[in-house]
Amino acid sequence: MKEIAEWRKKIDAVDAELLKLLNQRAGYTVEIGHIKRQHDMPIYDPAREKKILQALAEKNPGPLSEEAIQRLFERIIDESRLLEKHASLGLGDDMSKNV
Repeated sequence: MKEIAEWRKKIDAVDAELLKLLNQRAGYTVEIGHIKRQHDMPIYDPAREKKILQALAEKNPGPLSEEAIQRLFERIIDESRLLEKHASLGLGDDMSKNV
């Protein structure tokens, strides 16, 4: 069981890093939402999202499948789009209080 605990500790460290990076990404998304608001640009950009997913599929070394990466990032992009939409509407940067 010590072996499992060691692997779980490594997973916990990766989870903490993922959380940090996801929030960093979300902050960038909020800024993009503000810019889109200033320039009256649409939030949804299907070409951009397709490009992101294609690039990730090409960079994916595994063991996650291309489909798994696509599902994970579709969810990340969906949440980012929601943040961007709220930012573009001037609803504030802290969505944790608005969700």
